[in-house]
Amino acid sequence: MNQLISEEYRAMQSELHENPNYGIASTHFAPIVDDILSRYKIVDLLDYGAGKLRLRDSIKEPVNYTAYEPSNPKYSDTPEPTEFVTCIDVLEHIEPELLDNVLDDLERVTLKYGLFTIHTGPAVKTLPDGRNAHLIQEPYTWWQPKIKQRFEIIKDIAMENGYLVFVKHK
Repeated sequence: MNQLISEEYRAMQSELHENPNYGIASTHFAPIVDDILSRYKIVDLLDYGAGKLRLRDSIKEPVNYTAYEPSNPKYSDTPEPTEFVTCIDVLEHIEPELLDNVLDDLERVTLKYGLFTIHTGPAVKTLPDGRNAHLIQEPYTWWQPKIKQRFEIIKDIAMENGYLVFVKHK
């Protein structure tokens, strides 16, 4: 399996996750996730880059929830392929040299559908080493071909500071 995160960066992310205001974006997308769960009659959900598992606590639809969070040893085991994968405000935090590995892994674990959100501008927070927490700050036009290479795009929306894309396994 290709490397998804360096040990140094895993430690930084673990430290950042101690901040109660870090890793909270998923709550804002819970209604969209609920709509997809209901509409597509989804039974199994993998929250890829689950942070503090706030998506699990915010969705209302019944689902078998699995978390993958490399910065938390409790949830860092390699995830199994799953019917529906969410990756909410995670990809902009990936080490640029490992992004293709992570996107390939998302392709591996997405059996049917995926919902990915990507913030395209700078973060308010910084890493312990002083870098902006968003290591990749690129417009949706940069992300779209990378997603299309691996998935069939069902719907995508470019927002002021982000990109939301609902995909299907090819």
